[in-house]
Amino acid sequence: MKHARAVRLLAACALALGLAAPATADISREQAAAVAQRQTGGRVLSVERAEAGRHPVWRVKVVTPKGEVRVLFIDAASGQGG
Repeated sequence: MKHARAVRLLAACALALGLAAPATADISREQAAAVAQRQTGGRVLSVERAEAGRHPVWRVKVVTPKGEVRVLFIDAASGQGG
């Protein structure tokens, strides 16, 4: 009886920890490129995985319609960037 109760308690703790952990739905290379293209209206030249302040990001190099080369950092978890 005690064993079954301990197993249920352990399972409940594991479930609670799993629900409390943040979901990190990494965006793909293609999604990062699409975000950068929408933000600049330019053409994507390259997309590389990198880190910014210990956070995974996509480093996206684009050429704007004005011919300027820009580098955008797109958060790999949220897709936010600029």
